[in-house]
Amino acid sequence: MNLLDRTVDFIAALRRAGVPVSSAETVDAATAIGAMGWADRDAVRAAFAATLVKRPLYRSAFDTLFDLYFPPRIGDGVSLDPSGPDATAGDGVGGPPEDAPPPEELSPEDLESLRRALRDQLLDALRDGDDEALRSLARDAVTSFGGGTAGSSGRSWYLYRALRAMSAETLVADLLGALLDGTERGGLAERVARQTISDRIRTFEEMVAAEVRRRMAEERGIEAVERSAVGPLDDQVEFLRASQRDLVELRRQVYPLARRLATQLTARRSLGRTGRLDFRRTVRASLATGGVPVETKYRPRKPHKPELVVLCDVSGSVASFAHFTLMLTHALREQFSKVRAFAFIDTTDEVTRFLRGLDLGDMMARISAEADLVWYDGHSDYGHAIDAFAERYGEAVGPRTSLLILGDARNNYRPTSAQVFRRLCDQARHSYWLNPEPRSYWGSGDSATDVYADLVDEMVECRNIAQLEQFIERILPS
Repeated sequence: MNLLDRTVDFIAALRRAGVPVSSAETVDAATAIGAMGWADRDAVRAAFAATLVKRPLYRSAFDTLFDLYFPPRIGDGVSLDPSGPDATAGDGVGGPPEDAPPPEELSPEDLESLRRALRDQLLDALRDGDDEALRSLARDAVTSFGGGTAGSSGRSWYLYRALRAMSAETLVADLLGALLDGTERGGLAERVARQTISDRIRTFEEMVAAEVRRRMAEERGIEAVERSAVGPLDDQVEFLRASQRDLVELRRQVYPLARRLATQLTARRSLGRTGRLDFRRTVRASLATGGVPVETKYRPRKPHKPELVVLCDVSGSVASFAHFTLMLTHALREQFSKVRAFAFIDTTDEVTRFLRGLDLGDMMARISAEADLVWYDGHSDYGHAIDAFAERYGEAVGPRTSLLILGDARNNYRPTSAQVFRRLCDQARHSYWLNPEPRSYWGSGDSATDVYADLVDEMVECRNIAQLEQFIERILPS
């Protein structure tokens, strides 16, 4: 396959991964590569990224696919990038020599000796922050410990085996001592050192994962690896299925999202600040110009800044969804004259006080520990939660209030308190329900969506950041 065909396949893979690439951008990429050539792999990556990647959230998928379609080397170390820092084969930092027997032929004692040697080198590389040494160690680790038996589709490679053999996380204590170098523990210096160590270990693990993907792509074909290597884009990750790493990335997106929405809101208010035409003042002003209305006059526009009341299910099944929506509520609180937040499992308590702190990472933990959310058995009970809200906080909902309910409406076949909920919706200016379940699941099993959807202004499917962004932008006051 020539480089032109490989480029076409690469762009098709980007589109399959959800990265939008237009025909014009494809032409721009080809023009950029034609001007600079293929000699420098890092420059080729930069040229493709500059012409094809429009948003930061696309970069992770782009880098993964670029490494699959344009690998830096083949096999155990034959470089495809003559200009790169690792251009020569067998450039390890002390790993297996070129004439060493394959790992499967080594005795357990020899393998253990090799493992200890690689871990000692890893300790030095992590301490020094040497990316090239880490990259070489990642290759050596996969070669020595990540391989499996050969099958009909080629040899298998295992990320877990390589990471377990290196056990980088067990080196934290030694690295901490080396980085602090006599500095007193417990202060800012230790926190910075721990963060530095964590970042370097994560970088090494990502290098090992990239090396495993490269080996598997050589054995099984790029498209077979592509499907598992590239997950959904960050704004498409479903709240209810997010992994721990996904949750960290989603949490980082909340405030940029809020700032972008706030900027759009400010622009809309600026464009519409003149209000309606004031006919009398316009005619009066025209007397100075012979009756010609050269200057039009407008009535002052009164900006509508409503109140927001959020009623949020924080039971285990939707806890991650509740976490991000409450964080976004916190970030958007300046766009409303008043924001009050309430959480429930089978009873309701106000949690507005937990939204006022700066450390939002502990917000849900504090809500779980300090808020009164369990009345009977700790399983979702929308009916009793609605009754408790109406009885204790009914005055929070008024004619200027936008009422926002967050939850999957799975009620464990308990009473829905539909009449009480109808009264609350009637009191509010608007009422919306965000449901993190796919619409096809609504009304199935113990879901009470068929009851509540008829009472609110709109029930919206909200399974990821992209859908949450679309909804919040649509209901922001204008």
